[in-house]
Amino acid sequence: MSEGHQVSPDNSAGRSMKTVGIVAAVVAVGVVGAGIATRSHSDRQLAGWTAAQATPTVTVIQPKPAASTAALTLPATLQALNSAPIFARTSGYVRKWYVDIGDNVRAGQTLAVLDAPEVEQQLAGARADLETARANQQLAASTATRWRNMLAKDAVSKQETDEKVGDLAAKTAVTNAARANVSRLTYTQGFTRLVAPFSGVVTSRSTDIGALVTAGTAASTPLFTVSDVGRMRAYVRVPQSYSAQIHPGMHVALTLPEYAGRSFDATLTRTAGAVEQNSGTVLVELQAANGDRALKPGAYAQASFPVAGSSGAVSLPASALIIGERGTQVATVGGDGKAHLKTIKIAQDRGATFEISAGIATSDRVIDNPPDSLADGDAVQIARTAATTDAPH
Repeated sequence: MSEGHQVSPDNSAGRSMKTVGIVAAVVAVGVVGAGIATRSHSDRQLAGWTAAQATPTVTVIQPKPAASTAALTLPATLQALNSAPIFARTSGYVRKWYVDIGDNVRAGQTLAVLDAPEVEQQLAGARADLETARANQQLAASTATRWRNMLAKDAVSKQETDEKVGDLAAKTAVTNAARANVSRLTYTQGFTRLVAPFSGVVTSRSTDIGALVTAGTAASTPLFTVSDVGRMRAYVRVPQSYSAQIHPGMHVALTLPEYAGRSFDATLTRTAGAVEQNSGTVLVELQAANGDRALKPGAYAQASFPVAGSSGAVSLPASALIIGERGTQVATVGGDGKAHLKTIKIAQDRGATFEISAGIATSDRVIDNPPDSLADGDAVQIARTAATTDAPH
């Protein structure tokens, strides 16, 4: 073999090293690329898992039609048929009081007597002014009479006579004003006796002997309260969905917690005939006889109205209700997978459940135990049985 075709060992070794380097670089690039791809996949998986965790998982329930009842039971507040706070019409000091709480009184009976020395002095001065005015009037009358007689004899002028007659008219007006002032102060002095406006029972007393009573101020408090408890009123707010079934003359049963097993018959006497927008209820008044005084003013009672059929309301557990600044609401899940807050009207509170008269229907999907942070339009996912999502490692 000639020298021109001989291969140098150094060149062969160089080419081998170059090949190894290229292969190593390719392997390194592949390893880096695989690592980046794996990391990117993990990041996407983690982002998806985080987004899924940020979307609250909720449990939905279906509203149920409210059960038909034979009686509608609602809270009622009892009041006396007539109740009058007794204020003082004149300022003074309490000289004596004659009745106390629980005492029976009759119309016109004296409850207390006040001492009003200022009024007595004013009355004495007014009577003296009246006597002075009467004396001046009598003198002006005599003078006017004499001048009329002299005018008839042409002894005096017509102008002078008219002046005397005018003076009489002025003195008469002063007398009438003084008489009216005496009558006013006489009535004011009469107000030192506080009397019962009607027969009833004394339900409050807020005065004592020697107490200063100031009349005609915003800070004035009633000295007594007299209530006619022989017959009682009860005011009840009836949901709109039942308002068509109630009418004057209907008999309603009243029950009180202190009289277990006893029922008081009441009659519906009148209805407001209008629905209050804030509560969706109609105010009605009941009246009941109270011969034994078992019913007390201010007491809490339950009124049972005999109604038939379903009210058209739906029933929901108390855990589904949201109480906030916008009133009572529930959260529903729409077809778009988002929460929607709806304002509702409560027809009746049954403790663990509520009857809802407006705002939702039986076809709505209501969220039970909604999260506190849930807002209108938030995306939610409905909980499914045996479906869990694990976080990537």
